[in-house]
Amino acid sequence: MSPLNSKLIKTQCYMDGCWQDAADGGRFEVLNPASGERVAELANAGAKEAKLAIEAAHAALPAWRAKTAKERSQILHRWFRLVMDHQEDLAQILTAEQGKVLAEARGEIAYGASYIEWFSEEAKRVYGDVIPAPAGDRRIVVIKQPVGVVASITPWNFPNAMLARKAAAALAVGCTVVAKPASETPLSALALAVLGEEAGIPPGVFNVVCGDDAEAIGRELTAHPLVRKVTFTGSTAVGKLLLKQCAETVKKTSMELGGNAPFMVFDDADLEAAVAGAMAAKFRNAGQTCVCVNRFLVQEGIYDAFAARLAEEVAKFKLGNGAESDTTMGPLIHGKAVAKVKEMVEDAVGKGAEVLMGGGVSAVGPEYFEPTVLINASAEMRIHAEEIFGPVVALFRFKSEAEGLALANETPFGLAAYFYTQDASRQWRVGEALEAGMVGINETGISNEMAPFGGIKESGSGREGSKYGIEDYVEIKYMCMGGISGS
Repeated sequence: MSPLNSKLIKTQCYMDGCWQDAADGGRFEVLNPASGERVAELANAGAKEAKLAIEAAHAALPAWRAKTAKERSQILHRWFRLVMDHQEDLAQILTAEQGKVLAEARGEIAYGASYIEWFSEEAKRVYGDVIPAPAGDRRIVVIKQPVGVVASITPWNFPNAMLARKAAAALAVGCTVVAKPASETPLSALALAVLGEEAGIPPGVFNVVCGDDAEAIGRELTAHPLVRKVTFTGSTAVGKLLLKQCAETVKKTSMELGGNAPFMVFDDADLEAAVAGAMAAKFRNAGQTCVCVNRFLVQEGIYDAFAARLAEEVAKFKLGNGAESDTTMGPLIHGKAVAKVKEMVEDAVGKGAEVLMGGGVSAVGPEYFEPTVLINASAEMRIHAEEIFGPVVALFRFKSEAEGLALANETPFGLAAYFYTQDASRQWRVGEALEAGMVGINETGISNEMAPFGGIKESGSGREGSKYGIEDYVEIKYMCMGGISGS
């Protein structure tokens, strides 16, 4: 890997404004999923380093909290500008450690930066209230204060954006942050720390602890009493474990967990628009996205036409190294991910699904899975209940609107849902009936910094982005002011 700006490549943890090795000298490797080649070897931090980072964040909290909202806003805005100035460098780092194609990596950098920009502006809009008092000699004032030290645990599929949208909100209101990126993709987080330091984020305010012992680091972050908030993006299973651990010290939490997004296509849908939406919603990052479509529910009148057109578009993908300009889909993150997708496809075929195209590991390499379209899927298949996290389309058939809605909601998850129809009444009716935190209606590009991102049911709690994203990082304090006399 030859990034345009090598100053962004860091192989040590960033704590209290210093680049530090692990106390025991341990190292771990970051591999390029496209080639298996080593990208970098990093300091392998553990619980001890996490504890030091927490203490640094706690020590830095009073001064950062005391800064005016405008001062914090200006620092965050400089951070935003630096990220965008280094968009290409950051995209190359991201592609090298994560595998997504460069065009998508560039998009992720801009997407992550949009949250830094948004929260730099929202820093100045953390409003309180004056509430009518029960007596003339009192005043009721409500203010919002930073929750304190925030631990951020982020996944490998969007290593830049997931951290940016958490850290920006926390820093905007005056919290300090200890970030734990996924061990597969730590370089993007460390590069953000480089630019944050250049933007003027003080020592200890933003810390990054990297290591491959996620359990030990996570235990420290959830158990330490100085951490007052844990924000996590990842699997539901890990999220439930973190919630249990946080309960011991009653920490504030926000969880963005697994999904099982339905994509409904009604008979009256615009076929071409629905196919275009399906391509965007399913195959971004080779299907490794929490809001990716998991189940395509297609009404019987349009089912065959939709399947045929979708297969035509899916056939156009070119698999390969994401750094190559003609590649349109990169690898899965590692061999275990490929094995899981393969097992789910085999389970579906064994229970009656037909392979319209694809269906197996690609000849390009062992980390690549063929873009796949399955028809005649049913609720008995694993692919109905489990998140695929791979480039596999499974088409289910439904007759009536009521049947389609029942099938869509037949899941413990509720992150995103999508549907296509030209019936205005149905748009309202189905949109309100779908059990999901986010619903795309004739649209799949639903995620942006101005809208609240998050799910319901076992897909998590809390919201990221928008004006609502600030609320997860503040505590509400009510002050009753008495002894106020008349003139």
